[in-house]
Amino acid sequence: MSWGDKGRQLKHKLMQVDWYLYFGLLFLLSVLATITWSGLKLHEILNDADALPIEAIAIKGDRQFTSDEEIQQALQSLMQRSFFNADVLTVQQALENLPWVYKASVRREWPAKFKVTLQEQQAVAHWNGEAWLNVHGEVFNALAKPEVASLPMLSGPDDMAEEVLTNFIQLDELLKINGFQLASLHLSPRHAWQAELANGIKIELGREDKMSRMQRFINVYPTLIQSEKTLARVDLRYDTGVAVGWDDTNKRTDNK
Repeated sequence: MSWGDKGRQLKHKLMQVDWYLYFGLLFLLSVLATITWSGLKLHEILNDADALPIEAIAIKGDRQFTSDEEIQQALQSLMQRSFFNADVLTVQQALENLPWVYKASVRREWPAKFKVTLQEQQAVAHWNGEAWLNVHGEVFNALAKPEVASLPMLSGPDDMAEEVLTNFIQLDELLKINGFQLASLHLSPRHAWQAELANGIKIELGREDKMSRMQRFINVYPTLIQSEKTLARVDLRYDTGVAVGWDDTNKRTDNK
């Protein structure tokens, strides 16, 4: 075979290789284009609220102070989304921003339903006049409700709310077993404690030995009420003894 024939054969093989490469690249590009188009269409469908709407939202949890209107307003952004692209965390945060909601959970349920579970705040006391304390000693702000108007009045620095609540519970238990009821407890900026009973008697407890000082009040109370005057104030900030203030405008009552 001559060199010319070998050259023509080699050229023919190279042309075959080029055609294979060309068709291979064309096939690969067509596959990539199909995948890209399919992904775009899928994304469009998943984000289309009309194509995959949220058909139902189930609200669970005991509610006393959170209205249906407040929940509907918080869920507006959710209802404008499709089932798949709704931002669950954003909706959960919107619900937890409602004044009387302590915790919310939101989850999808196939094929087109959302389940919302709400846990309301459990207020145990007024805090600094307008706010509230929950059972965890956390401060929260919400409009007053008649059902919780009679809760005890606690006050003090916000960063010590949990401590104030703990001390209130301890003092109230001591007083209750002796026939008294604690109505309010205040912690001053200098960490001095002042209490007030349900019968209006104000008690200065100072900064230390709150429990023992309150026990001292309980011990001397029978002697104090022997007076015809109304007991108004008892100062227990002494190592021994007490200082007493009387309300001369009213006669004594036996209501504790």
